[in-house]
Amino acid sequence: MQEDTLLQMRHIDKRFPGVRALNDVDFTLRKGEIHALMGENGAGKSTLIKILTGVYQMDGGEISVEGEKVSIRSPQDAQNKGISTVYQEITLCPNLTVSENMFIGRGKGAWVKHKALEKRADEILTKLGIPARSSQQLGSCSLAVQQMVAIARAVDMNCKVLILDEPTSSLDDKEVNMLFALMRDLKSRGVGIIFVTHFLEQVYEVSDRITVLRNGELVGEYLTKDLPQVDLVAKMIGKELDELSDLSEGDVHEENYNEVLYEAENLSSSDAKPFDFSIRRGEVNGFTGLLGSGRSESVRAIFGADKVNGGNVKVKGQNVKITHPIDAMKHGIGYLAEDRKRDGIIAELSVRENIILALQVMNGIFKPISRSEQEAFADEYIKALNIKTASRETPVGSLSGGNQQKVILARWLLTHPDYLILDEPTRGIDVGTKLEIQKLVLKLAEEGVSVTFISSEVEEMLRTCSRLIVMRDRHVVGELKGKDLNQAQVMKTIAGGEA
Repeated sequence: MQEDTLLQMRHIDKRFPGVRALNDVDFTLRKGEIHALMGENGAGKSTLIKILTGVYQMDGGEISVEGEKVSIRSPQDAQNKGISTVYQEITLCPNLTVSENMFIGRGKGAWVKHKALEKRADEILTKLGIPARSSQQLGSCSLAVQQMVAIARAVDMNCKVLILDEPTSSLDDKEVNMLFALMRDLKSRGVGIIFVTHFLEQVYEVSDRITVLRNGELVGEYLTKDLPQVDLVAKMIGKELDELSDLSEGDVHEENYNEVLYEAENLSSSDAKPFDFSIRRGEVNGFTGLLGSGRSESVRAIFGADKVNGGNVKVKGQNVKITHPIDAMKHGIGYLAEDRKRDGIIAELSVRENIILALQVMNGIFKPISRSEQEAFADEYIKALNIKTASRETPVGSLSGGNQQKVILARWLLTHPDYLILDEPTRGIDVGTKLEIQKLVLKLAEEGVSVTFISSEVEEMLRTCSRLIVMRDRHVVGELKGKDLNQAQVMKTIAGGEA
């Protein structure tokens, strides 16, 4: 162990029923270091952090802080060992003052000297360069300043290890710079910082080292300056660039589309930065990028699922306004959401009721679909999509994930959409059902339906799409088609065009 080693996690294992979330993972943090913890969704980052902070108990391995083996059985244990976490969602109380938030739960006895606490808080805020006053209400501060107050609270509690979990996801560029200045200041004071983010540019701007996890296993630890962005992307995704150059993605998709069905200019929402986008009739295109790149936020803006802030939209050449999902549906747009359990199925309702849901919404409450029509529609699509269910009246929540996904597809196909958005339609389902859905997408395109297809598996998108819009840090950074439509070029574009 090096003298400057602050934290060591060795041979960490964690199992959940049917899943090995972490397998023999090592992680080392040094004093005065900003260490980026990277990996795609399901890589094991959150599990590792929850073990370090006492939320989960590890099934194997050991943890040492400053050379001493420690047992962390609860968040309080972690705090006592000098380990603090600041999450993406602010966990402080916006109705209290800055000083009250910094010292909440730490006063002894019933009487707390507020003036003394405010003076102490102002000293800490000044020392750390945080633009806030101890007496002002926390809710009046920007999100960035609220993040900084949470950090100041951790620092004043003798924090040695500071975990920042997606701290910049809701900040603008100026606020990010403020946060980075504070992180560098803490680094100079010897604090070790674990930085979890999906923004590649930020990793290279502020971190010293990078640890990459994939599928619950350690890929490696690297000096940031020695790991080009394209190599980082390759390690996160699981394909090396030299391997990819020999891969064949099948036939090159050619665009044979004439009518522009949907087009947007400077479209933006509460979660999507302004972007331009278009799709032609019968085309299958897709948004690609690492998790957090903005791909899902972009299609949610197209469908009006998030608050639309601006932009011009045309459907079939006519200017339209889409600010709510019902607007999109009336213009022939369907949307299968990324999280089928939260935004897709209604688990307690039957397969029949789930299938007819979107059509009933479009018809309105004063034009109910008759029971006989509902049964006919359900039977038609159960057969057409080969949905495995005991009957049309089976609660959809009891079906397998793949069959739940087919039910949601049936829901939208019943509305006969001109344009169908599929966000992660094959996530968490078996290989056979994946192929069925991919074949269905291509069949719909042959019939003239436009499809936007999003998948975390790049190979799947290359088999399905004729054009890919590449995103990074919530910006469109490239568009690939023709001979450029291959995995190596996708990775280069995500990484910033490096060779």
